[in-house]
Amino acid sequence: MDNYDYVIVGAGSAGCVLANRLSAEPGKRVLLLEAGPTDWSPLIHMPAGLARLVKQRSVNWNYHTEPEPALGNRRLWWPRGKTLGGSSSINAMCYVRGVPADYEHWAQATGDPRWSWAQVLPWFLRSEDNSRGASALHGTGGPLSVADLRHHSLLSAAFIDAAERAGHPRNTDFNGDQQAGFGLYQVTQRGGSRCSTASGYLKPVRGRANLHVRTGVLVERVLIEQGRAVGVQLRHGRRDAERIEAGEVILAAGAINTPQLLMLSGIGPADHLRQHGIAVIADAPDVGGELQDHLDICTLTATTRKKLTYDHLNELTTAVRWLRKHDGPGSSNLAEAGGFVRSRWAEDARCDIQFHFVPALLDDHGRHRLPGDGYTVHACYLHPRSRGQLRLRSTDPAQPIAIHANYLSDPEGHDLKRMIEAARLSGEILSQSPFDAYRGTPVFPERVLHTNTEYADFIRRKAETVYHPVGTCRMGKDARAVVDGQLRVRGVHSLRVVDASVMPTLPTGNTNAPTIMIAERASALIRGDE
Repeated sequence: MDNYDYVIVGAGSAGCVLANRLSAEPGKRVLLLEAGPTDWSPLIHMPAGLARLVKQRSVNWNYHTEPEPALGNRRLWWPRGKTLGGSSSINAMCYVRGVPADYEHWAQATGDPRWSWAQVLPWFLRSEDNSRGASALHGTGGPLSVADLRHHSLLSAAFIDAAERAGHPRNTDFNGDQQAGFGLYQVTQRGGSRCSTASGYLKPVRGRANLHVRTGVLVERVLIEQGRAVGVQLRHGRRDAERIEAGEVILAAGAINTPQLLMLSGIGPADHLRQHGIAVIADAPDVGGELQDHLDICTLTATTRKKLTYDHLNELTTAVRWLRKHDGPGSSNLAEAGGFVRSRWAEDARCDIQFHFVPALLDDHGRHRLPGDGYTVHACYLHPRSRGQLRLRSTDPAQPIAIHANYLSDPEGHDLKRMIEAARLSGEILSQSPFDAYRGTPVFPERVLHTNTEYADFIRRKAETVYHPVGTCRMGKDARAVVDGQLRVRGVHSLRVVDASVMPTLPTGNTNAPTIMIAERASALIRGDE
């Protein structure tokens, strides 16, 4: 038995932030628990190594959805980080906050003005060390390095030119005054290396005497006595279950693992828990519910200009150059360029479609290696109405939870209409003259599409996740909300959730930067600093 002031479950994008901020008070003992290994792999730290991390199951939970009815009953692959740094150690490093209106929605959902844009912006700034310097919208001196890419392909430049030719503005800063437009992404890198939260937040403070970090441990349940979380029960390999006591338990295991752990601990939909023989401690019907994700459709085109793509790079030469200079293709995040568009179907002032451009042929997340060379445009609709849910398969915490993403399930076809627009705009950009010197034959779709029916069939056949699940422990002021505005689990004392699962709605863009902000904000709430 051991006793800590704070036990943090999950050393991912949020957990490493919490460990840093909460252990800054020397009198507080902090334990950080991670199911995966340390982030020792060089493929994590070399940005382009993410292409090879796809196959590294040791650092990836390797989830799959249940058969998706609207996508031809396909089971979609959901990679999630399983190492120090979590998904910030395996993602494409794009640093995107979303827009102010996203956080006004959060403030309205929670009834808490601390989630408004004016009050979350300082926490974004506190986290950031932007290579462009400090400004009203950018911070310096924070643990998370945000930088311009050291290397990008000529094809990425052609994509930006093509978008401009198609009538879209250029944008050099998606986190600036305006999000709309096309340009190169800023990335979470320092000196050409990945800056995960493990690198930025955890590594500098590992020497603190009051911070303990354990990897390779699986938390089986939260220990709850008389309505209060008093610790966790964990498993380390084949050893007997171990009890750890805590003044407060903080779940930061992500949008999939956190709701699973809550349900295994007796917090969740009462009828579902009883079906698995789990004693109900708190009937929380939305644990695992309100699952949201950005569905993504890729348009792939072949090219005869082989040396411009990343399809068949000499991996040894790339790695050696990166090890020596930390530049070149090894420093690329692959999804180098992109953009945001407010389409004709946008329902408010926010952009509703996002693009990521990759100078390589990517099919099935890069797991299916295609012959030849080419380039890929990812496009996703940013504000889906479809909602999914997570449900237990068994009471064994080592068994993956059942993911019902329910993509394109909204009854009015709202999401499909906008996904069709995303695919149509992708083709329109790729047809512009800046690609004339590079364009080969179409790969996916295999021919030019014309009708909505053709686009819909293509989407149902090829769409995949772009890795942004949220909402499964959403915060809110209503009775069904899992956590309140201070991220405290309703019905249980001394238990909080701090990760992407608390987001009541998806932000207008990638989810990593907002997750880090949530952890910064939560750390202050927990410490009583505001």
